[in-house]
Amino acid sequence: MKTSDFDYELPPEYIAQSPIDPRDASRLLVLDRVSGSVSHAKFYEIGKFLHPADLLVVNETRVIPARLYGHKRPTGGRVEILLLNRREPLIWEVLVGGKGLEVGKKVEIESGPDAEILEVLEGPRRLLRFQEPIEPYLPVAGHVPLPPYIRKPLEEPERYQTIYAKRPGSAAAPTAGLHFTQRLIAELKEKGINFTTVTLHIGLDTFAPVTEENPEEHRIHTEWCQVPSQAADTINRTHASGGRIIAVGTTTVRALESAARIASEDALVVPFEGPTDLFILPGHRFRAVAAMITNFHLPRSTLLLLVSAFAGRENIMNAYRIAIDEGYRFYSFGDVMLIK
Repeated sequence: MKTSDFDYELPPEYIAQSPIDPRDASRLLVLDRVSGSVSHAKFYEIGKFLHPADLLVVNETRVIPARLYGHKRPTGGRVEILLLNRREPLIWEVLVGGKGLEVGKKVEIESGPDAEILEVLEGPRRLLRFQEPIEPYLPVAGHVPLPPYIRKPLEEPERYQTIYAKRPGSAAAPTAGLHFTQRLIAELKEKGINFTTVTLHIGLDTFAPVTEENPEEHRIHTEWCQVPSQAADTINRTHASGGRIIAVGTTTVRALESAARIASEDALVVPFEGPTDLFILPGHRFRAVAAMITNFHLPRSTLLLLVSAFAGRENIMNAYRIAIDEGYRFYSFGDVMLIK
């Protein structure tokens, strides 16, 4: 297995620059991972491919306005900061943009509290200590960190949130969930399809390209997740009664499989809370997830490796070729797949 096996070319015009309206009008590519067959629909028709007693598991994380701007003291040099993980009430792991950001350097945050570099981590990562908790300042000082391939500002920042986003903490949206509307969720529930929630706060490492020739050598950083006891009970009951566990998004897959790998043989998952370092590569044995809703992913990314582990590399690469031929929209604001 080589990283180059998970590469493909995508013309720039296929990258969606804005979300479709309404949310559930996006196109849906349905991939049968056993036969490799592909069919096409609209996302609002997804109920045709689901069964009563199936369980959709969604990630209710909420994107925080995690991009901050500031100036170095005393020089006044421009600094860009991206919040990744809160280590302590005043200490965050961050990505920084700017020169000379070494230990002890003071930063004045625009419309926020002053901060100081505590530790230099790998590459542009730093530990940063704020003088006051940063969270109360985020509505004014923070900016939504859209992916770099989205080149124009988002007129409605709420469109980069799922309609069920509740728990602030992500640096990026769980984009598979962006396609759901309240109307569609109500329709699916009427059909007997159930929902439960987990949380995984997304860091930017999820989207970082794999640069090593052998993907097994890639280091993936941890993300905090929670599978609460109520969700674990619902998942186990659904599985016992013959229903399918359908993960909405790769982040949900990672949370569920993290909870499944510590479960005993008499349970599909157990409650889990804490950091996960699970890196899902081809060869992974999926324990909890029977089907997956997911957007189209960047070449050479850990997410493309994950969906290839689930459906098979050849099936995924063929489905991506078909999607390109059919003019599907790609990435965060793009169209969506159901892999079953």
